[in-house]
Amino acid sequence: MNSDIQIKQGYGDIKFDMPIEEVVATLGEPNSVETIESAGDETTTVLRYEDGLTLFFEGDSPILSCIDISDEEATLFNKKIFDMGEKEIVKLMVDNQYFEQDVDNEDWGERRVSFGEGNIDFYFDHDELLSAIIGK
Repeated sequence: MNSDIQIKQGYGDIKFDMPIEEVVATLGEPNSVETIESAGDETTTVLRYEDGLTLFFEGDSPILSCIDISDEEATLFNKKIFDMGEKEIVKLMVDNQYFEQDVDNEDWGERRVSFGEGNIDFYFDHDELLSAIIGK
């Protein structure tokens, strides 16, 4: 599978707003499926794949809305991001015209660097990238 992150569009051949059936036809059966109920009868369906992808689907006819990527082969702007530290990723984003940053140290110990204009969050543990979460 293509491992290229496309800001606000998707990951490889998986695009935001795809229905679950189309994603499964593209990626195959997930390793696990979870349904999360929230207030207001909203439901999120989560598909987890062994190769470092967790996909979130929302709505009455569930469509892809968020992707959590921990695939070591993932690229962004033609660079393998899991080979990079926080400063290198921030520079990569700024070099590609994403300037708006929000940095927070999460209660569970990870450091989150978010770029709101790109709907992308990077999670680090001691300067090691753990995951990138993208939304549409």
